[in-house]
Order: sequence, then structure tokens, then C-alpha cells
Amino acid sequence: MSEILMVITGADRLTMADGTEHPTGYWAEEFLAPYRAFTEAGYQVSVATPGGAAPTVDPASLRPEVNGGPEGAAAVAVALDAAAELRRPLDLAGIDPSRYAAVFYVGGHGPMQDLAQNADSARLLRTTLDAGTPLGLVCHGVAALLATEEEDGTWPFAGYRLTGFSAAEEQQTGLADGLPWLLQNRVVALGADYSAAEPWAPHVIVDRSLHTGQNPASSAPLAEALLKTIG
Repeated sequence: MSEILMVITGADRLTMADGTEHPTGYWAEEFLAPYRAFTEAGYQVSVATPGGAAPTVDPASLRPEVNGGPEGAAAVAVALDAAAELRRPLDLAGIDPSRYAAVFYVGGHGPMQDLAQNADSARLLRTTLDAGTPLGLVCHGVAALLATEEEDGTWPFAGYRLTGFSAAEEQQTGLADGLPWLLQNRVVALGADYSAAEPWAPHVIVDRSLHTGQNPASSAPLAEALLKTIG
């Protein structure tokens, strides 16, 4: 197999604890860094979203201050525009996971809104895990794992070592107090063996077929770890 599936949120708003809506989507770096790594390694990339909706990039991820200045921000915008896969996403409901060498979930706050409770994504995750196919999730993309909790409270990822956007990092975004829940708290409550590095430092954990990255800076090293596992 020479194809990697990248799953992206279809949400462009996150409902906060008080009912207000915060603009969001996927985080640009968390798509672009793995996308470049995968395509440069010779893999074809497909993108899938809930309902096949064209994904929305989080406007905060396009700001010059998170892209090394105006030139960096302009380069990110150009790179996203050149990624044709973003304009023709597949519908998660129709995905056959057996055709992919690996599955990778992109972050951004958007997954908290849709993928954290999406049944089609949960099916994909369970099937990928059962098959031993390399699975990668970065930052808030890890929230997609929450949807795999069974009705009896069991969770297929209980006991796995993993990471994801930390509570400390969420506090530093200024959003923590207004969010409906914190990712770190949710995965720990379900039984994950969670760990994090210092805020914003790259941190990747590989446990069996599960590969997770803490934050945007972890996107590139996470993709490299996934490629290493694929071999």
C-alpha cells in the first residue's frame, strides 16, 4: 500500500461551555508538516472529513506570529492552496481503512466539536487499531479517540501511552476556562497513560501501533515516526 489517509475536522466553530461559538477548524502546521513528509516519502495522500465537507483552516494558525513572520504566513497560505486534496475530501462514512498504509488525524480545536463524537471516525479508529495499521494523531486530533468509548464505559485505548494538547498549553491559549472540557483530563479519565513535555516543545509517543504528538511543533517528528513504523 502506498497511500496514507489524513482525517481532518469538518467543523469551523467550537461551542464553548457558555454556549458561544469560537472560530476554529484544523491547524495549518498540523496538516502541512505531515503532508509534506508523506508526499516527499513517495506516498499518495487522501483527505477525509465528516460528510466529505471541505475543511476550514483555523484562522489563528495563519497568523504571522505563529509562522515566523509575514513571509512564513504567506508561504503557508500558498502551500495550503496548492494541496488539492483539501478541496476534494472523501466522506469518512465511506472509508475502507484496509487500503491505507497509515491513518493520520490532524489537530486544531475542530476535532473537539465533531470527531470526538463521530461514529464513522470511531469505526475507522477501531478497525485501524484492530488491524495493527499505524495510527497517528496530533494535538487536538487525539480528541477523536474519545468517540471510541463503548456504551459500557470500556475504551480500546485504555492503558496506551499517549500524549496530546496539554492542560498547561490550553491555559496558555487563554481558552481553557471557557472550553467545555480539556483533552488531557478526558483521556486520563478514560484510562490513558498520558504524558506531556514542557508547553509547546515537540513530544511524540509511540505505543504499539498508536503514534501521538502533543502540539503543533510535534507534527513533523510525529510524521517521521509514523513513516519509520511503516518502513
